[in-house]
Amino acid sequence: MYIAQIAPLCEAVPPLLYGGTERVIAYLCDALVALGHDVTLFAAADSRTRARLIAVRDRAIRLDATPLKCDLAASLTMLSEAKQRSARFDILHFHTHLLHFPLFEPLAHRTVTTLHGRVDLKDLPAAYARWPGFGLVSVSESQRKSLPGARWLATVGHGLPASHYEVTARPEGSYLAFLGRIAPEKRPDLAVRLALRAGVPLRLAAKVDDTNRSYFEAVVQPLFAHPGIEFLGEIADAQKSGFLGNARALLFPIDWPEPFGLVMIEALACGTPVIAWNHGSVPEVIDEGVTGFIVNSEEAALQAIARVHLLDRRRIREVFEQRFSATAMARAYVDVYTRVLDEARWECVRTASCASCS
Repeated sequence: MYIAQIAPLCEAVPPLLYGGTERVIAYLCDALVALGHDVTLFAAADSRTRARLIAVRDRAIRLDATPLKCDLAASLTMLSEAKQRSARFDILHFHTHLLHFPLFEPLAHRTVTTLHGRVDLKDLPAAYARWPGFGLVSVSESQRKSLPGARWLATVGHGLPASHYEVTARPEGSYLAFLGRIAPEKRPDLAVRLALRAGVPLRLAAKVDDTNRSYFEAVVQPLFAHPGIEFLGEIADAQKSGFLGNARALLFPIDWPEPFGLVMIEALACGTPVIAWNHGSVPEVIDEGVTGFIVNSEEAALQAIARVHLLDRRRIREVFEQRFSATAMARAYVDVYTRVLDEARWECVRTASCASCS
């Protein structure tokens, strides 16, 4: 199968530091190539992939220090490039939210669009209703709740290459971990409070966006003065296995409808249990009492911290391999692609015309 993957330009594929969507795209491309498919990736030039790379910008936008730049212009240039080459592909898989809809409407029957972010936002239902020909993939069942009338094709959870992470049966550290980004909905302040109440050190490896800088400086940064609280900043992929693997548990105290939560399965890949608040995708990712604990209060979280050592870290890794490998994700997407193309061919037969498939 000839497959185009169209990525956002914010980060490299995979990201050099923080980034979820682009990391998943990287793993998907490599796994599809390993399965024997011909894959072309449209992304920034600093991307690294086993697929054929069509570089549409000299580097990813977020780490580009150029003071004056236009994200929209770069993204539209990429979409135009993909449109010009579209006849080469059986399927075009977009990860660009809905930016491509107006340009690719005539080719909607050969597209798949994965929604990686939250969709409970004003204006989105009307927009998806305006372009109903685009089939959508959710990353969790929970994500769909805000768009019940959309044309959902499937739910495909994220996957990671098992070889990128090592299970740590006996962690060297006695700390709790927080990994991701500093934002009010991620509740790093709650992670600190839990660690302090539990009397366990906490290490936070997280990026700070400009949009959340004031929250970080006013709410989170003062908490680092407490003994046992250590802020590491952003970390790269190569550091995650050691950071997560040696932690007693990952704290995931979210306060928003998390679409998936890639950091949870990164922890599971290391055999590290997750203590997560019951929001969004959490019940679909964490197996209660097996890979972690799902809680609804600080008191329940403190009880989970006290019991987390009872969980079998090798069993956690086994669950990850069964449910969240990059290969499993790629095979699920191949099933989606096949169904989309079969439906397009059937429509051609039904209407006795293939003009729409050109």
